[in-house]
Amino acid sequence: MPVHAEDIGCSARAYELYCADNGFVMLSDNANEKLPMASTTKIMTTLLTLEEAAKDNRVITFTEDMIAEGSSMYLQIGEKVTLRDLAIGMMMQSGNDAANAAAISIAGSIEAFADMMNAKAREIGMKDTHFVTPSGLDDDGHYSTAHDMALLMAYALQNEDFAEITSQTSMTVDFIEPSDKRVSYPNHNRLLRIYDGCIGGKTGYTDSAGRCLVSAANRDGMTLIAVTLDDPDDWDDHMRLYDYGFDNFSAIFADVPKAIDIVGGVSDTVAISADSDSVIIPKDSAEEVITRLFLPVFTYAPVSEGNTAGKVSFMLDGEEIGEITLSFAESVDVSRQKRSFIEYIKDLFNWHS
Repeated sequence: MPVHAEDIGCSARAYELYCADNGFVMLSDNANEKLPMASTTKIMTTLLTLEEAAKDNRVITFTEDMIAEGSSMYLQIGEKVTLRDLAIGMMMQSGNDAANAAAISIAGSIEAFADMMNAKAREIGMKDTHFVTPSGLDDDGHYSTAHDMALLMAYALQNEDFAEITSQTSMTVDFIEPSDKRVSYPNHNRLLRIYDGCIGGKTGYTDSAGRCLVSAANRDGMTLIAVTLDDPDDWDDHMRLYDYGFDNFSAIFADVPKAIDIVGGVSDTVAISADSDSVIIPKDSAEEVITRLFLPVFTYAPVSEGNTAGKVSFMLDGEEIGEITLSFAESVDVSRQKRSFIEYIKDLFNWHS
């Protein structure tokens, strides 16, 4: 279903409009082309920094080896802030100094932190990405794709601290040292102020990468992510992308049981999880879609976490237009307790005394 950039007048070298709720690609062009992504890199650096801060939001002393060229949160040697403050400096001010400080403090070196970035990228499923710098400054081996950056933003938004920070139009950092220093940093993401529904994003620019932008917007329970790489008209293009997505598509949500009965197990029920909670359909066909649940009333022990339990199928004009896979959310072993034939019959027919 994705169309080419010229269909909506997008000027990006590569772009993608992606639904974070279910992985549906609404629009794309050159979305798998490996390109530099400039400071949108800091989405990954910020995510790793916040994950570390959640375990230990320690105080960082800014040192000479953390100095970086380009955009900055203006840290001075000897000043002290927390890891979370560095995340704020990256997402608001696009501080390269903050990115270096976080990387060196967490991993011991830029190179070791890049290894962490690449390991996380593999975990997320970013198959065409390689990180070298935590800031996004140019390097021949530092690249990603529009699709991979959409995957990264969708993943990062699941982190509550990241989602909160990226949604703010400005944030204030109270320095630990000097204790009387307090700086308010504005967010470079203009979409937060000019597009209804924008919930975050990250800008980027270098001479080699051009203007890069990753953003997210939510309306009517549907979260979309727009990525443009090397785009001289990125603000307008993101608004056009979102308008297209919200005007032409809607989400249908499925009512999925939280658990089903299990026979012969150490517990009476087994939890069910879904790989998404909705599918995307053309907006004008929403009332015609039929939803069908394929899930047994009960199952037999043992079951293993992650195994397929069933699915939800969405039908339009007799054809399946989407599905949600249902899996067991936990493992349940066979009960060693001996049960009578009558008890097994009761379980079989879902009778409970």
